[in-house]
Amino acid sequence: MRLLTAAITTMALTLGAQAAVAAPVEIKFSHVVAENTPKGQMATKFKELVDERLAGKVEVKVFPNSQLFGDNKVLEAMLLGDVQMAAPSLSKFQKYTKKLQIFDLPFLFKDMAAVEKFQNGPEGRELLNSLQKKGLVGLGYLHNGMKQLSASDPLKVPADAEGKKFRIMTSDVLQAQFEAVDAVPLKKPFSEVFTLLQTKAIDGQENTWSNIFSKKFFEVQPYITESNHGVLDYLVVTSAEFWMGLDDDLKVEIQKALDEAIKHGNAIAAEKASSDKQKIIDSKRSEVLTLTDAERAQWVEAMKPVWKQFEDQVGADLIKAAEASNN
Repeated sequence: MRLLTAAITTMALTLGAQAAVAAPVEIKFSHVVAENTPKGQMATKFKELVDERLAGKVEVKVFPNSQLFGDNKVLEAMLLGDVQMAAPSLSKFQKYTKKLQIFDLPFLFKDMAAVEKFQNGPEGRELLNSLQKKGLVGLGYLHNGMKQLSASDPLKVPADAEGKKFRIMTSDVLQAQFEAVDAVPLKKPFSEVFTLLQTKAIDGQENTWSNIFSKKFFEVQPYITESNHGVLDYLVVTSAEFWMGLDDDLKVEIQKALDEAIKHGNAIAAEKASSDKQKIIDSKRSEVLTLTDAERAQWVEAMKPVWKQFEDQVGADLIKAAEASNN
């Protein structure tokens, strides 16, 4: 009888151990946009690659359209273990680190090639680790594109923005950027922008070509200035507790799949920026204004003091490295 009991106990322990081994690591990936956007397609690609390469070991569940959390709550949820991955815009990390404010500085990067060069360089890679003290780990940068200015009146020189109300994301740098041209920045949720423009509660906003097109801002904004004055990117992020708890070999495979998915998403973002800009032009609903070199120089001169304003928070060496990426 004793032998039988021991055998049953051993079998139960073995089965329990097998069950423990068999349970895959769950990654809930929460984001706020539709599945057909560059971010949405990146998340889907990541799931596909993990399913293909790590079946039975890791299971990725993607939750688009703020099904789980909005960008304002997702980082808190991540620190509580309720979600394992997200990709909020870089501006959302202001309370976790001041260094990522570098991506909001106006006219710092001349184009997306410069942005990518900086992000892939040593300083950009090091920034991914700037959140660790707050319990977060950056895993990669995802592009949306360069930002343009839209308004109810033509914006050709900084004086044209004086007194006008512009919606901004929650960012002290973006607030300072518009105050530098004597405009009135208003921190409002992205979901409210169309209505605010339509009702003329605000005069303008800044955004990428794909956001201006997909959210139909061009239908309620007669003028869009191709300013390329800033960048709107996202940071794919996880919690340090979750990431450090993974086996090293699993970490390597997950990172590899994510890098491929991000590359896929960035290629889609670049194509969309170009095609959506053309769709806006073809619609004739909004006039796209091109700045002359002299006009652009006026904007740069007016907004560049913002760099100095945030130099202590971001770091002078970091700004210098970012500026060097334009060469």
